[in-house]
Amino acid sequence: MPVLERTRMENHGNKKRICMIAAWGRYPIYVARALKARGYSVHCLGVRGLADRKALSEICDFYCPVGIAHLGKIIRHMRRHKIHDVIALGKVHKSALFRPFGIIQLFPDFTTLRVFTAHFITRTKDCKDDTLMKCIIRLFEKFGFKFGVPTDYAPDLLVQGGILTQRKPSDIQWRDINYGMLVAKELGRFDIGQSVLVANGIIIALEALEGTDLCIQRAGELYQRGGLVLVKMAKPHQDMRFDVPTIGMNTMENFARAGGKVIALEAGKTIVVDLHDVIRFANQHGISIVALPSAE
Repeated sequence: MPVLERTRMENHGNKKRICMIAAWGRYPIYVARALKARGYSVHCLGVRGLADRKALSEICDFYCPVGIAHLGKIIRHMRRHKIHDVIALGKVHKSALFRPFGIIQLFPDFTTLRVFTAHFITRTKDCKDDTLMKCIIRLFEKFGFKFGVPTDYAPDLLVQGGILTQRKPSDIQWRDINYGMLVAKELGRFDIGQSVLVANGIIIALEALEGTDLCIQRAGELYQRGGLVLVKMAKPHQDMRFDVPTIGMNTMENFARAGGKVIALEAGKTIVVDLHDVIRFANQHGISIVALPSAE
């Protein structure tokens, strides 16, 4: 271990420790800062090829890259450093798991292989997002670790209700929002996706394995008249420990290119990263953003 990292760990030996498994995006950076502000010693295990190593290593007390299929390494690190709390956050591009020999190409360790053999090799169990994440949570709980809710440490990331932008949706767009909310909740109930794109009462695209950004791109290609409405909702009885609906600048830029005009989110259950930048971008491009009370 580099001397700098070891010294930082020694200086934080008396603080409460937490392990943060970080994947793609700026969301983990915000939570890492919030944890430090609360006095935590943060051990970040960043998913190789996804996590922002430079930014996270500057914030956290310890940073180590880890393969996406190396659950055993994470568990060993937590046991070695007597860490009991763990959170997982950031985007994982799940499609990589379904290429030919997908999970094998990730060189899984024995722990990961044992947990997911029934899902990816023998295929006797399904590969829904909730199913896979709950398998991971049960594994960590088996070793006595507590899987926490990331937004408990950074509650300001959860969008509050109201119209966030200068532009308000039209009556027709409100109709599309209400329709999209109904469809999005059914989509989530079956653990398929979180995003629905609507225009003039027509469902243009539903998010599935491809993720929100590619879903938006596909909607723009299918409906080139512009005026798309994006509705992004949490699943019914959303487990806030993982897979919480999230948007940021990347979503905004893709949405603008696709001709989008309205984004409807679920207040208190959707993360908006870089909120001020998102609102400024929306105002510059004539996009409405509304956060609505929970449909539950």
